[in-house]
Parts: sequence; structure tokens; C-alpha cells
Amino acid sequence: MPPQLSRGGRTKVAKHERVKVPEVQGRLEEPQWPERRGARPTAVWILLALASLRLANASPEDQPKRLTPEDYGKIVHVSDPQLSPDGKSIVFVLGRPNLKDDRYDPSLVLIDIATAAQRPLTYDRKGIGSPRWSPSGDRLAFLAQAPLMPVEGSEKPAPPTEPQEQIFILPMNGGEAHQTTHAPRGVEQFAWSPDGREIAYVAPDEPANKKEIEQHNDAFEVGDNDYLATAAPTPSHIWVVTADGGQPRRLTSGSWSLPKSAPPSPPASPLSWSPDGTSIAFVRQATPVYGDSDQAVIEILDVASGKMHQLTSRHSFEGFPLYSPAGSHLVYWYPRDGDPNNENAIHVAPASGGEGAEVARGVDRDLVRAIWMPDGKSLLVGGNDGARVSLWLQPLSGPARKLNVGDVNPAWLFWIDMSVGHDGAIAFAGSSPSQPNEIYYMASPEAPPRRLTNLNQEIASRALGHVEPFEWKSPDGFGEDGVVVYPPGFSKEKKYPLVLLVHGGPQAASGTSFSFLPQALAARDYVVFEPNYRGSDNLGNAYQRAIFNDAGAGPGRDVMAGVEALEKLGFIDTTRVAVSGWSYGGYMTSWLIGHYHIWKAALAGAAVNDLVHEYNLSDFNVTMRYSFGGSPWTGDYLKAYREQSPISYAAQIDTPTLIMCDTGDSRVPISESYLMYHALKDRGVPVEFIAYPVSGHFPGDPIRPMDVARRWVGWMDKYLEH
Repeated sequence: MPPQLSRGGRTKVAKHERVKVPEVQGRLEEPQWPERRGARPTAVWILLALASLRLANASPEDQPKRLTPEDYGKIVHVSDPQLSPDGKSIVFVLGRPNLKDDRYDPSLVLIDIATAAQRPLTYDRKGIGSPRWSPSGDRLAFLAQAPLMPVEGSEKPAPPTEPQEQIFILPMNGGEAHQTTHAPRGVEQFAWSPDGREIAYVAPDEPANKKEIEQHNDAFEVGDNDYLATAAPTPSHIWVVTADGGQPRRLTSGSWSLPKSAPPSPPASPLSWSPDGTSIAFVRQATPVYGDSDQAVIEILDVASGKMHQLTSRHSFEGFPLYSPAGSHLVYWYPRDGDPNNENAIHVAPASGGEGAEVARGVDRDLVRAIWMPDGKSLLVGGNDGARVSLWLQPLSGPARKLNVGDVNPAWLFWIDMSVGHDGAIAFAGSSPSQPNEIYYMASPEAPPRRLTNLNQEIASRALGHVEPFEWKSPDGFGEDGVVVYPPGFSKEKKYPLVLLVHGGPQAASGTSFSFLPQALAARDYVVFEPNYRGSDNLGNAYQRAIFNDAGAGPGRDVMAGVEALEKLGFIDTTRVAVSGWSYGGYMTSWLIGHYHIWKAALAGAAVNDLVHEYNLSDFNVTMRYSFGGSPWTGDYLKAYREQSPISYAAQIDTPTLIMCDTGDSRVPISESYLMYHALKDRGVPVEFIAYPVSGHFPGDPIRPMDVARRWVGWMDKYLEH
């Protein structure tokens, strides 16, 4: 997949446009929204009016509170649900906000499927993640931070500056978890062997010149690294250790590397053991440098001998191999027709070798997960689909079948957060329009999802805005969609300010999943519009790849057509319209305020303002050539980079703008925010520039995101005359 700028990586409206009005929010078990889209608008307005009247007549103490930015610190995170081998329970990662220490305190929680009873499995451990059942279900392995300790019989290594993530194994019949690995630079990922005797894991090498570095001789070759690099990345390789611990055995080595995860991006491609335990499928990247992440191919490793061979004859873009239950085939990711501007496609190949064939082409969506069903004859796949996230059951031949998951959206953060049990049951993290992520369970692909947790009930009990899909026609003929979030107590008889919240990516999409910031804005009596635009990955391959070499103008027309369609419904105050977004949404914000002059305010978070800076300085740097046809430093490509950079149009901007960014953002260098800040400030345009002194593409701990939300809402209040 090509680089993603965010996510959690283009004005006149055509005739016969389809626009939607809000419908009454139903309960979890009621039909999903696509089945209710034919409701008559008149009846809908009557129902909304009655609901608003009931709220107006209720006493203040009876009315639920509206959401505030401070409520962000109450949201509990759930992720990585793993079904037990016996199918009776699920373990997942629970992250509770700790405002005192500004962190999320993670733990592993076991939930009984029959009763939904919960039992914590871990206490007071940091860095917990990746719970994985042993094949028999008698043990649970997970990652957690630990200080580096000597292994019995070995020399004591020098401790690292900070604790590293190591593998721990917890016996499920009682007892304490014991540490299995002591990797000097930590463990990045792991997988149980099919017999449960060993664990294969991936760990980064120590620098070859470690002693010289300790003596401050630490110069390094930069290569295609990001501008924040302070050392050359070292390769990550595969090791194997017995489940009881002891001396690990190295299986791979060399200057090449297994991929490393660089959020916001998909997790690093997991290891996959063959069912007979003789082989491991993995992804080999030419170097450990993220700018070389396109040079990735699938390799098959013989565990006994350490010999490797490539699955296909390709040279790039392969990822996420997974053995079939019988071991005869592998499923893997590869962009449609080998073009990274296209949708991610799912391929199945013989384990003996060869490219195999694409499956699920008929789905025509950017599929970002593929898990074998127990029969080995079908796959569970998922991805963005219109204004929601969908799952499909895809047989190896024949058409896919979309699963009915009601109004629940499986959690999407560059892949679908789900697992499949030995009996075909499905567990996933997901949200509804009015409930943040919880753990859901489907007894079979045909069964309705059952919510097993209610950890975010306090947020769900707030007076939330109604969330509704919205459709329109772009001036270029695309049928487009997005989401509208209406203020609590919405009345079509009133006029409301409009705030655009443009998603990042661009290969992502806004949908009906619960999202905190739109709700926080709606709580201030703004109508919030989250438009999708060409490049979004929810409406088919032609729509997704239409952004190629058209980063701003085409998507800008799409967004403005959506605004015009929404304004025609009559409840928007067209004199009070604002635009905002983060990452590629920040790029679109900068682009829109430089080309259209309807905005009262703008907020550009981590905005890509200069595509040449992005090519030279960001973590995925040179891979941007796939989006524009080539490097800005070869041929005539520099012209396209300049023409499609918002900073080139800064002289046309007169919108009051709030700029925000992390100082240590390697995905979108803060230098791009400095460019726009000075371009506006020096011309007298009202502008503020807020920086967060942390690494990452978005502040990750509870306190700073709350501050982001407060400033976001406050800026809109200031200029929309709230």
C-alpha cells in the first residue's frame, strides 16, 4: 500500500444528486443504516421534532450532558481481541486513561463469552500488548516492558536506557507470568509454533559499531531516512526460543530486514508458521529504512536449516502472508495490478510458490485484512465501504457475501482489528455511531454481533449528535459520500454554523463509527460535515486512484460539491462555515483556504503544505514518487509537486487559521507548519501556531489530545461567533 498520512496515511453540483436527511438513531439490534435509507424524509423530520420537543420539555437535571473536550480523558480503549482455542473466551487489551500520570494504563482482560463476565489477567505492567493464545489454550503469551536481565549462564548485558518490550507467558491454570525473552533491543512481534513448544519472534539487531557509538563516534549514513533520525536503523530479524525460555536461536541475518511498523501505518506484517511447524512465512524488506518499504517481498523460511526462498518472482509491495489451515496455500496482500495507487488486493498462492491469483476483486474495496476461515475454503476480509466499515466472507472462488453487522463498525486503523476462532466465530473491536469501541462477538458469520463490553457507557450516555451518511455528485461525475453529525436537539427550522472535518490518508474514509471530535463540535451546536473525496478508499478502485497526480484540485472540487449539496438542505448558515483537518485533512484545509473564500475559520493540523519537503524529510520520503509519477528532482516532476503544494497559494489565503503540529512528527515534518505560519503572519492574516513537544504524528496520551480538542472547539467558537 502507498504511504498513508493519517487515521485512529479533489463546485457546482451535478443533477440528480442524492442527499440524505437525518434519521432517528435506533438501538443496537435494529436494522443497520443502509437498510433504513429509504425512510421518508417527512416522517423523519416529524420524529426528530418530537424527540427535540421531549428534550426541551424535560427538566434540566433529566437532560443528559453534552460532550465536552474534557470527556476525551474518560474514553477507555479496547483492542486486539483474541478468541481462545476452545472458543469460550476472548482476551483483549484494555487501556484506561490515567490523567494523573498522562498515560494509558494497559492490562489484559479475559471475558467469558457466555456470561460476558470479565477477569483481569495482568496488573501494574507497562507496555502490554499482543496477547496470543498457545495452540492448546493452556498459556497466554504477551508483550510487556521489562528491564534487561541476564539469562542464566550468559554474561550480563549492559542495560538499555529504558525497559524494552519482552515476551511473557502466563499459565491459564494459575500462577505468575514468566519472562521468556531478554532481547537487548526488545521484541517487535512474535508467533507461537503450532505445537506450542517454541515461539518465533522478531527483534532489531544491535548496531555493528556499538562500541564506537559508546565512545561518541556515532556518525551514520542517512539514506532514505526521515529528518529526525539520530542513528541508522538496524535490521530486524527472526529468532526462536523455547516457550520455557533459555538461549534463543537466530534464524535470519543480513543487512536486509523484516518490516518495522511506523504508525500511523498498518502493524508490521506478522510472522506465520506453517501448520506442520517446518516453515515460517514473513516479509523481507531490502533495508530497514522506512523509505525503502516498497521493496518488500514474501519469503518462506525453513526453520530447521535457516534456508529461505521467495514465494513469488516480484520485487516489491508484497505483505501480510498467512498460511491456510491445511498449509497448502498462503493468502497475502498486494496492490491491484501492482500499482500502489490502486486498492490493496488479496491474493492466494500455493505454498509451494508462485504468484497465485487475486480473490475478492468483485468486492472493489481497499481490503485491509484477510483471515482464513477454519475450513480453508474461504477468507474473512474487511475494509471501508461507503460510510461504514464492512466485513465479507470471500470464498476462494465465486462472489463474496457481506456480513450483517448491524450499525456496528469494526475498528479500522489501517487494518481491521479482529480474530477468527477454530469454530468460525468472530471477535472484533468496533463502535456504533453513539458508542465508542467495545468488544463484539459473532458466533458465526451468519450470527448478529453481540456486544460483550460496556466500558464506554459514560460517553454513550451523553447527549450525542445524530450521525447520518450523506451523498452527492461530484462535478466530475463521481458518486460521493460523507457523514453529517447534527447537534443534539437539531431542528431543521434553525440555521447552524457548519464545520468541515476532513479525514487524513488520503486512503481512508469518514464513516458512521463513533468519533470524538465531531461529537465535541456538534455539542457546541455546529453541524459537522466529514466529506470523503477522491483518493478515499471506500468507493472503489477508480475513485481511489483518481487522486494520482491530482492531490488537491480534484479532491477540492469533491469537497466543495458536498458543501454546496449540504447547503441546499436549508439549515446551514452560509455566512458561518469553517474547514479543518489533520494530516492529509490538514493538507486539504490548507488547499481549500487557498482556493476558495467561503471560510470564516480554518484549523490545519500536521498539514502537508510543501510536497517537496514531504519527499525529502518525511519518514516515507521517496515513496511519494508513486503518487506523482517520479521524483521531484528528475524530469519535469518538480512542477507537479510545486503546483500541488498548498504553500504555493499562500498569498491567496485570508482565512483566520490555527496551525498545530507535534515537534517530533516524522510523518509530516513541522517545518511545513512553519512555512504556512510565516506566510500568513507576515501578510497580516490572523494565525496562531501551537506545537506539542512530543514525537509522533498526533499527541497520543490523554492530556494533549484533550488540549487539541479544546483548542479546536475554541477556535471555531472564536470565529463562528458562538
